[in-house]
Amino acid sequence: MVAVCLVGATGSIGRSTLDVVRTLAPDVRLQSAFCGRRGADLAAIAREFRVERAGVAGDDALRELRAQDPGCATGAGEEFLEEAIAAADIVVSAATGAAGLPASLLAVRHGKRLALANKESLVLAGSLLLREAERTGAEIVPVDSEHSAIFQAMRAGQPREVARIVLTASGGPFRTADAAALSRVTPEQALAHPTWTMGPRISIDSATLMNKSLEFIEAHWLFGLPPDRIEIAVHPQSIVHGMVEFVDGSIVAQLGPPDMRVPIQVALTWPERRGPAFTGFSLADFAQLTFEAPDADRFPAVRFGDRAVRLGGTAGAVLNAANEVAVDRFLRGDLPFPAIAEVAGTVLDSASLVAEPNLEDIQAADAAAREEASLCCT
Repeated sequence: MVAVCLVGATGSIGRSTLDVVRTLAPDVRLQSAFCGRRGADLAAIAREFRVERAGVAGDDALRELRAQDPGCATGAGEEFLEEAIAAADIVVSAATGAAGLPASLLAVRHGKRLALANKESLVLAGSLLLREAERTGAEIVPVDSEHSAIFQAMRAGQPREVARIVLTASGGPFRTADAAALSRVTPEQALAHPTWTMGPRISIDSATLMNKSLEFIEAHWLFGLPPDRIEIAVHPQSIVHGMVEFVDGSIVAQLGPPDMRVPIQVALTWPERRGPAFTGFSLADFAQLTFEAPDADRFPAVRFGDRAVRLGGTAGAVLNAANEVAVDRFLRGDLPFPAIAEVAGTVLDSASLVAEPNLEDIQAADAAAREEASLCCT
């Protein structure tokens, strides 16, 4: 039996992971579950799956969790989380934003398989995470649909045979909108993704195409490729999740319906595959699969990933932090939609970067970028 520690259990990826665990039981068991603030929701998960540990981020959520009688050990803080990670076989890192980095680092430091849905872990600390994984023998298997697609397609050849990879993007809800329309976008409109059901932060990142920049940085670390061998293509149907072109001109693509349960299950069972499929798929349902280059004039955020990789060091941490602040201000109604990219770009351009950062350097860069972004938003 494979024991899973799920971090971010109450979010969209967490809920999809629970579906996968239900399907894979009894071979896969949810041993422990963690979330940020939704103690009551976590308690319900703990009771259903009879977990051994359930943890939250703070005291208020812990009181809420314990009030619901989850029937297991409960706690808050990193020490309690580390104990759960040490006891698990696989850690699913599905928390949103920079808050997901501690769980990812703990997983690789304990030599676990890290099923990585929290792309920010690599955006902030790619070199540190990979260095720790190499030291302990930990395995990082991506859960992002695009990176899972590349991970799977790369098995068609040797790493030295890869010419380039292509990450696909739906284009978000405003793919055909002009600049004037973008200036009037409301949070409700930006949250209405045309093909995926996701949480608020990633939905806004998809609308600005910042998500592709973060995935660009993630791909650089996961697959060891320089920026000139990573491309982004807009694919509105969200059926082709990623492509690998090999040196002989062969292109291998991974296709499937837009359902996060598929890459999650791949990460939990790899190198085996398990059935049955979650959703049926027929090419006849998709008369056309179209691709186009992203429009960097209307969506300038799509360029920032390339720039951050070339800058190196703490650039990823700076970009992510500034974006998180700007997205939060937009969702609160304090910032117009185009200003999200403007703020992130301004902070990235003005930041003082550390070339070879340790964890303290990354945390300091994150904090400084958040302060600078807050000033830009006023």
